[in-house]
Amino acid sequence: MKRIAVISGKGGVGKSSIAASLAVALSSNYSVICADCDVDASNLALVLGIRELKGREKLRTSRRARIITDKCTRCRKCYDNCMFDAIRWEGDYPFVDKYLCEGCNTCSIVCPENAVELLDVENAEIGHADTKYGFKVVSAQLKTGESGSGKVVAHVKAKAQSLGNGADIMVIDAAAGIGCPVIASVTGSDEIVAVAEPTPTGFSDLKRALEMVGHFRIPCSIVINKSDINQGFTRKIEQFAKKSGIGLLAKIPYDRSFVKALVALRPVIDFDPKYRPVFEDMALSVMEGAS
Repeated sequence: MKRIAVISGKGGVGKSSIAASLAVALSSNYSVICADCDVDASNLALVLGIRELKGREKLRTSRRARIITDKCTRCRKCYDNCMFDAIRWEGDYPFVDKYLCEGCNTCSIVCPENAVELLDVENAEIGHADTKYGFKVVSAQLKTGESGSGKVVAHVKAKAQSLGNGADIMVIDAAAGIGCPVIASVTGSDEIVAVAEPTPTGFSDLKRALEMVGHFRIPCSIVINKSDINQGFTRKIEQFAKKSGIGLLAKIPYDRSFVKALVALRPVIDFDPKYRPVFEDMALSVMEGAS
């Protein structure tokens, strides 16, 4: 199974819209499974017209410390060594702020009385759905205030691998940026599609994202979305791509059809026929790059 990850250096550039339409285009010639790995703000299923997931399961991919007060001698070592300031004092005993604890285990290591235990936390929910385009999408959502998004991403990819049932391609919609969930998304990918908008922050964040991809030595190409909103930065991205030896997959001008397609819960390739050849060409190029 080839894995194609769609990333962006910043949010709001149209990454999920492009991932959805690319998946639909690929499904014309290949069997496809989609993995929505933007687990902090998952919306790929919505773009594909899914209002409700099925097969929902609770995930426990993070841990949180708990003080056992019967054993605690109030030595304050847990308090002094918590780099996240998650240990507070309540009366005569320390307690753990659940919104700050990262489950790093430092407090348990330094406690001389073994008065700290780490408990598994139900931090996310995962599910899947059948799209009308002949493929499934797997999606997960991290609970508010919880950590462990990178591990949740690993579960999403594993679930997609299982449900794909020998599919040719997994299309991965990664989170924006270069953080842990993005690294978990691109790891093991065969091709990266980096979506950028021609703005100062869009260009800067694109370069940071591609630097991260370069660490994994994964072939990559660029899509410039809303390419006509700033012709100067579009040229800068094109020049950067040429100098870096990175292929320019497509330039897509700003079009309200993308917004209307999102409102209609349809990929733009399905909503506006003029985009079908655009994404079919993208699909062909991506498969050539991933081979």
